Amino acid sequence: MTAEGLAPFRDYKTWYRITGDLKSGKPPLFVLHGGPGCTHDYVDSYKLVADSGRAVIHYDQIGNGKSTHLPDKGGDFWTPEFFVAELENLIDHLGVRPAYHVLGQSWGGMLGAEFAVRRPAGLKGLVIANSPAEMKTWISEAYRLRTELPAEVQATLLRHETAGTTADPAYVAAEQVFNQRHVCRVVPMPPEVQRTFDCIADDPTVYHTMNGPNEFYVVGTMKDWTIVDRLPAINVPTLLISGFYDEATPATVQPYMDKIQDVRWIKFPHSSHMPHVEEKAACIKATADFLDAVDAR
Repeated sequence: MTAEGLAPFRDYKTWYRITGDLKSGKPPLFVLHGGPGCTHDYVDSYKLVADSGRAVIHYDQIGNGKSTHLPDKGGDFWTPEFFVAELENLIDHLGVRPAYHVLGQSWGGMLGAEFAVRRPAGLKGLVIANSPAEMKTWISEAYRLRTELPAEVQATLLRHETAGTTADPAYVAAEQVFNQRHVCRVVPMPPEVQRTFDCIADDPTVYHTMNGPNEFYVVGTMKDWTIVDRLPAINVPTLLISGFYDEATPATVQPYMDKIQDVRWIKFPHSSHMPHVEEKAACIKATADFLDAVDAR
């Protein structure tokens, strides 16, 4: 059972899809995609959590996918505060404010943390999947991972970054070497993951503004972001998810473990940045089991 809709937000519209029954009796799960600037497609498999009897709500953040696109907006517009407000609006639009869970993947987990530190009404549980707690560590770890790439790949990346030619096909090909190690180890990419990358290419406004040209060359407005000092404010049970080969390395995730009071961490041994794709069944089960355990408290 699925339903789609558009939620008005300010002068814009947020596309959403509900899998399952909002009236099932279990608090629904909101899935926050990454980027910033991706779409819901690559995290589509989290809809399988609905098999446990819980409605799952995917949505495309404004600027992306099937929601309103705003290619003329700049860095002063695309902020975490804007996306927190969009999520708050969607929760109220769907009438589930009394009780719900949030799962965020990559940037979505950063957004989920930004949301949770505000202690929003109705939030019961939080899943932070493959997300850093600050960009300084993410960037330093990305450069460390780069040093493990073949020398010719490293040289190609540096040459084009220095020249400002990161759209060059040679640079894009070098990016793929990194991505196949640390972003998605399923080769070729599953269709739903490829759809997200295609959508970014079609309209890179949000991704390029907030992040930069790729996962490891972060020069956008989020390059100095951190939530480390605010993490003790999170007062709901929290699950951390990461992969052994993840670009979100243990060093990037550790502050969540150190600073959130009620937290546990699952690491998937055969995954990189997308356990929900690379070890799908195990990841979905771990997520559903965690949410059920929180509801049973």
